[in-house]
Amino acid sequence: MRVRTEWRGKRLFEAVTPSGHPVRMDANEAAGGEGSAPTPLELVLVGLTGCMGVDVAMILEKMRLEADAICFEAEAERREEPPKAITHVRLTVFIEGEIPPNKAWRAVNLSLSKYCSVAHSLRAPIDLRLVLNGEQVSGGNDTLGEKAEEA
Repeated sequence: MRVRTEWRGKRLFEAVTPSGHPVRMDANEAAGGEGSAPTPLELVLVGLTGCMGVDVAMILEKMRLEADAICFEAEAERREEPPKAITHVRLTVFIEGEIPPNKAWRAVNLSLSKYCSVAHSLRAPIDLRLVLNGEQVSGGNDTLGEKAEEA
């Protein structure tokens, strides 16, 4: 999977997803942006809830159970100092329909523990490469995930 993200001025960036959909991201005004689009970290939570939503819907369908509605609310706590990473997520799942509680819990737990690729990617190592003015620059090719675990 490959995404290209381009700067559109100030703190505004636009990405194009592999499926061809544009996604705009902006910083809030306090960080020098205009608040014209979701922040990248907001999109992490959107990705988490969307991923789990797809999983839960599919799992319930495979259980031959029909939900009338599925909704997620995610609240994240962040570090005070940079990197202001998410340190904890409180996730509430709302499901409406004739679904036994144990089956609803099973669907949610299977998504989080086994199927949700976003949840399992949040601590993935990131290999860095820098291309400056068309030339690859050496000296900073570190893996962020490994450095974060060592710190």
